[in-house]
Amino acid sequence: MGSDSRDGLSEQAQQDLHAGGGGGGRTDSMILLHTGAHGTTMVSLPRDSWVTIPAYLDPDTGKHHRAAKNKLNAAYSLGGPRLLVQTIESNTGLHVDHYAEIGFGGFVGVVDAVGGVEMCVDRSIKDEKSGLDLSKGCHNLDGARALAFVRQRHQEAQGDLGRSWNQQKFLAALAHKAAEPGTALDPLRAYPLLNAALHTLVVDKGTDLQTLVSLFQAMRSVSVGTGRQLGVPVSDRGLRTSEGSAIRGDAAKARRLFAELREDRPV
Repeated sequence: MGSDSRDGLSEQAQQDLHAGGGGGGRTDSMILLHTGAHGTTMVSLPRDSWVTIPAYLDPDTGKHHRAAKNKLNAAYSLGGPRLLVQTIESNTGLHVDHYAEIGFGGFVGVVDAVGGVEMCVDRSIKDEKSGLDLSKGCHNLDGARALAFVRQRHQEAQGDLGRSWNQQKFLAALAHKAAEPGTALDPLRAYPLLNAALHTLVVDKGTDLQTLVSLFQAMRSVSVGTGRQLGVPVSDRGLRTSEGSAIRGDAAKARRLFAELREDRPV
């Protein structure tokens, strides 16, 4: 999960990263990573998916709330990582084994720790909101430009869905770079990346160093063509709701996808 947390960023850093204002309680990037007998599958969960948030206890007030419809990214702001995971599990039928969350500053630190990541784009992209300014072609993105790349959506024809594809593409490329000799998975050079990751990630109690390494290895398989990158099937991108415009999933296709993942069958 990628949050818009600015924790640890000075005012100047927020300005440099075009990250000023708001933040701290939204989950704009959510990806399920499945590994099994048929390889790795990365599934982006649209933040505006119209789902049922299960009944929960407000951790701040102690008040009980009934199950209710809302956008997926509301679960985190209402009940933190625990409610977000519960919401994903109850709406997909999947069991989430581990949880990892990173904010803006942590993301920049991890990318810089591997010396940047090469990313190729088939068109020039200039986005004032994220600060991204890339010409057509291939570029080695440092942490700041990488953050701008995965944040920008206003220049994408599919908006947030287009941003999700960019995020998957970038994470796979980051994992590939991390596995190159001399970077993350080389024991002699592992410290900078793993130190950056461990100090900036929020993880569940069962996530250790070995789990983080296996996560990078699984994502790397996507970049070399042995994994899959998917989005939840969508039937309506402009669903009108009490919470504004939302995304309705294609129920039949989504059920089939999640059943394939749950039973570890080919997707």
